[in-house]
Amino acid sequence: MDAIINITINGLATGMLIFLLAAGLTLIFGLMDVLNFAHGALFLWGAYAGIWVFTQTDSYLLGVFAAVIIGILLGYLLERYIILPVYGNHIRQIMITLGAMLVLGELVKVVWGPNVMIANTPAILSGSWEFSGILIIKYRLFVIFVGLLVFLGLLFLLNRTKLGLVVRAGVMDKEMVQALGINIRKVFLGVFILGAAMAGLAGILLGPYTGVVYAEMGLEFGLLAFIVVIIGGMGSVVGSAVAALLVGILGSFASYYLPDISLAVNMLLMLIVLIFKPSGLMGTKEAVK
Repeated sequence: MDAIINITINGLATGMLIFLLAAGLTLIFGLMDVLNFAHGALFLWGAYAGIWVFTQTDSYLLGVFAAVIIGILLGYLLERYIILPVYGNHIRQIMITLGAMLVLGELVKVVWGPNVMIANTPAILSGSWEFSGILIIKYRLFVIFVGLLVFLGLLFLLNRTKLGLVVRAGVMDKEMVQALGINIRKVFLGVFILGAAMAGLAGILLGPYTGVVYAEMGLEFGLLAFIVVIIGGMGSVVGSAVAALLVGILGSFASYYLPDISLAVNMLLMLIVLIFKPSGLMGTKEAVK
């Protein structure tokens, strides 16, 4: 029983990390109809920039700030100069964002070298608590808390604010929103930057969670985030959260009991969902929920 509880907590923490990455993707697709395969690169750069600043300054808060800022800057440049010319063309979006992913992945090696970067846990979040034989690692609880906070913040933004109303209306009918005098381009850019900031945040959170960051993790976690978005449903924040937790928990149990098929479990889950509900568990293409 103790092992099951520990594995579940690990899975929840992993799921929250994946959610932070996947939520940005589902927002970008839901509003902008953009397939951004370079999203993992924003996560990667956020991890490297955040951990580097944390290591140099010994301030985790500064590391988080740096990760979010680098995500925002790269997100702006990516949307403005790479994705803007290919709006409405999914094939070109896939090709050009995959190219951007590969280029940004290689640039990380140019800036920080090809070796892994050690990511230490902040002193205040290091260590663990033990209750009746159950070991609870502080940093994993912190990751779960941050993920939950971001999830609630997104729900509030989308459902309780004027901006959220515009976003949801833009998903349903972009032309109507434009006709009402709202600059939908600025809304698009804002949503893209928000998704990029969450990707950068996920990157810095992952570092101490795994102990290292490496250049290939952008592609690995980017693919995992797409699996989550597909399972949860394109355009659904709630669906992405549910799918991320499912993937995180199932992945943790599979890694513990059947490590050789841990990746196959996620692919099998996606296949089952697509067979019985092609639109995903909770989302639709027309609405952000």
